[in-house]
Amino acid sequence: MPARLVVSLSGLTDARSDALVTARTLAADLDARGVPLTQLVQPASPAGPPSDALLDWVGERGDTIALHGYDHTPDPARRGGVGRKGEFSALPRHEAGLRLVAARRALSALGLTTEIFAAPRWLASPGTVDAAREQGFRMCLDDTGVHLFDDGVVLRARALGFRLDQAVSDAARRRAESWRARILHTEAVRIARRAGVVRIGVRAKDLRRPARVAAVLETVDAVLAAGAWPTTYASLSAVAPGTRIA
Repeated sequence: MPARLVVSLSGLTDARSDALVTARTLAADLDARGVPLTQLVQPASPAGPPSDALLDWVGERGDTIALHGYDHTPDPARRGGVGRKGEFSALPRHEAGLRLVAARRALSALGLTTEIFAAPRWLASPGTVDAAREQGFRMCLDDTGVHLFDDGVVLRARALGFRLDQAVSDAARRRAESWRARILHTEAVRIARRAGVVRIGVRAKDLRRPARVAAVLETVDAVLAAGAWPTTYASLSAVAPGTRIA
């Protein structure tokens, strides 16, 4: 069973105006490698909805779309480091359901639809997972895996990128970019060699750092060389490509 590679891009909704330029470059580099891109779209932000330029680009490319939360407003009931908590990280099922309804309507108003929910910061509470299933999403993406509702299984696959785990010390967060790049590369290749699902998440803020973009592309090359099958979240299933279901 071959490894699979999924690359996603998020954070363009409220990113700086120059982010779209670097996003186009990254997408072109991935296209040249035969690697499709999954766009995680946040339909609202404090600054308003996504720009027309962003929506036109997403529409032109025809990439897989995933609903990336609503406006990433943190839960006001949580105190201490609230800004670092994910929008859906602690919501009970009912509240998560209401927010998902609002997010879907906002996405639809932009002319976009999807059956994939990607939790902001990859943090989804159990209630959020339940709400996404009840509302007919095909899958829910979180930090540790991909919930495939149609198949009734969870693909265990960590989300990789330059966002470090909360347990990592502040000193570790300040280390050089080369250290972060080595972790991404090492983990991705290790997963590929074990025929797992390699999930690489790129954020708009990562595009401002050429070293991070270079590290992503180098890691993608290494994972492909290890025999991984490039795909999108929409095409993920409990069975690897080319495997017949009895």
